[in-house]
Amino acid sequence: MAKKLASTLPNMILSLTFIAMVMSAALTFVYLKTRGPIEEAAKNKEVNAIKQVSPVFDNDPTVEARTFDGLTLYPVKSQNESLGYAVKTYTEKGFAGHIELMAGFRNDGSIVNITVLDHKETPGLGTKMTESKFINQFIGKNPGSFMLKVKKDGGQVDAITAATISSRAFCDALQRAYEGLNKVNDSLKVQP
Repeated sequence: MAKKLASTLPNMILSLTFIAMVMSAALTFVYLKTRGPIEEAAKNKEVNAIKQVSPVFDNDPTVEARTFDGLTLYPVKSQNESLGYAVKTYTEKGFAGHIELMAGFRNDGSIVNITVLDHKETPGLGTKMTESKFINQFIGKNPGSFMLKVKKDGGQVDAITAATISSRAFCDALQRAYEGLNKVNDSLKVQP
């Protein structure tokens, strides 16, 4: 018959240490097995967002991406000719905090398209910022001459009914993208 270990403090510590080491090894194994596919999925999500907001391009914008001030700028090119940039931007001013957008800009600074990457806004209200009815008012506009503020604040943007805070946050993120782009490329500055 097997002898039972005495339930002493050293035996408990030894048992818990062994369990912790086994679990750490298991978690490390799972992390190493899933890290590559997770990184690949994140890159594909980013490339798909760039494709949604940019003219048709033939380069890999992720290779030439530049990151600064929390923004990531992806140059989009066709046959080595610059078509513009996709800019991953953000704001912390949403009703529920953090909002991330991907915005596409032509070389003249006009907006090609915008997609919302991440938000936690109120369903049925702030989430309407993902709808084309809201986003279409920005397409083709140049933030150098189109005031990215809601009409309530003296701008030109029609706010989402009952979601003015989300609308302001969307404009803030878009303005941040445009200003970041101007820091990198002075030729995008437009005289009003």
